[in-house]
Amino acid sequence: MDFEREGQDITASDMIVSEEDSDIKHFFNNSTVFVTGVTGFLGKLALEKLLYICEDVKIFVLIRKKNGMSAESRLTDIFNELIFERLKRIRPNFKENVHVISGDVCYPNFKIQSEDLETLTADVDCIMNFAATKKIDEHIKLSTYTNVASVKYLIELAKRMKHLKAFLHISTVFSSLGKEKIIEEFCEAPISSEKLLSLVECLDNDQLRDITDIILKKYPNTYAFTKCVAEDYIKSHGQSLPIVLFRPSIAIATAKDPVSGWIDTIHGVTGAMIWGSLGVLRSLHCQKKYKAELVPADYIINGCLAAMWNVAMKKVLNDNQEIQNSQNIEIPIYNFVSSVQNPVSWDEVRTLAKNHSEQAPSVYMVWYYMFKMRSSYMEHVMAIFLLHALPAYIIDFLSTCLGKNTSARENYKKINQIVDMLSYYATKEWKFENNNVKTLWKEMRKSDRELFDFDMGALNWDMYFYTCIRGARVYILKDPLDTIPQGIRKFYKLMIIYYLILCVCWCVILYSALLILK
Repeated sequence: MDFEREGQDITASDMIVSEEDSDIKHFFNNSTVFVTGVTGFLGKLALEKLLYICEDVKIFVLIRKKNGMSAESRLTDIFNELIFERLKRIRPNFKENVHVISGDVCYPNFKIQSEDLETLTADVDCIMNFAATKKIDEHIKLSTYTNVASVKYLIELAKRMKHLKAFLHISTVFSSLGKEKIIEEFCEAPISSEKLLSLVECLDNDQLRDITDIILKKYPNTYAFTKCVAEDYIKSHGQSLPIVLFRPSIAIATAKDPVSGWIDTIHGVTGAMIWGSLGVLRSLHCQKKYKAELVPADYIINGCLAAMWNVAMKKVLNDNQEIQNSQNIEIPIYNFVSSVQNPVSWDEVRTLAKNHSEQAPSVYMVWYYMFKMRSSYMEHVMAIFLLHALPAYIIDFLSTCLGKNTSARENYKKINQIVDMLSYYATKEWKFENNNVKTLWKEMRKSDRELFDFDMGALNWDMYFYTCIRGARVYILKDPLDTIPQGIRKFYKLMIIYYLILCVCWCVILYSALLILK
């Protein structure tokens, strides 16, 4: 047993001795925070972190009714998730600090009742906007309403807030495309927010679907496109507000906080690692030597909170200096990336994921590990046909003959779509600037660096993937670590079967070749 590695299950926050001199914690104490997108991956982590660091924080969360569930019921489900367990241990009454507001970000004033609007405008001093579409290839209309219109409505609301100190908006580093190097500045949007909103309102869903590729132009998906348009709106209409724009790259499982390896989504890189470890995914179109732009989700949240504190402190400084023309105050942008300070290649990611998957294989493995990254697109297409499509057709055919209902083809179709979207980011060499992030880190106290760690330069990728793979196993596959011995036995059985079949195939090929030569 590797006891040193097992220690990674203890978070850094659990080992901090003193937090009295934490500037960031002091900033959020006695604050009233309005959070959108709290049902999403990052939103949940932000909510937990705020409640963990501050006993006196008051949080309003915006949640819409969904599938017959009320906003209150959905919040209860969130609190039942594992990441809130430490809060339940150290602060059992933490729910008293959270107040749910029923509403929808896609509508003016979020469809919030008038009395709740009055409370928000009178009391809120911090805003955290995590609202966004969960699918990066969402329909252009829904993506526009969720990622662009929501920002418009939130800025309109923020301008009515009497005590606003900090306004955080989450974007993505991939919102600025077409440049050799993506720096921490606004880029020119392909279309204004007003024109895009008018367009999606005028056309129906089918018409929009037909012209989506024309609208997107150089952008690979509706997520990156609408995030860019939203940034343009912030640039034009948010200058008078204490806004901070935080641009993370691809978010992956937590490194330490509140638990190591936590994740609740199977899309993107996490999905590829899981499907590869199960023997389901066999190919990814990728340039193996290119840098993989990945950042742990808890580091994103810590960076966001630090950036809010920083922009609020600068606002106080500007107010003290009696700066009259707020239009000249630049909106700070933070490119939160890994490649600048701690690069890791896609090939290294595959190797680390493979090694740690083989140390803790899941009992849900369906075949031996066959995943490969292929730089040739044609080679990748052939592999997808031979190793994905063909087996899926055979499985569905045999299942039909046996009177069973399977959907291997449909499952592989969904997997291939998600992997194809990942391929866009894995076949390009990205160059970023993150000077603002590095400056922010330098301006923080030692205690804040411990409590709000986002130092990508110090992250140990090998240790990270050790917990990341185990986290995906536990939180996504719902396969507890107790079953690792069974998983190891299944792994070796599948490996033996795989090599036996391989040997038989090669023997048949060689025998056939000898017959032809005779």
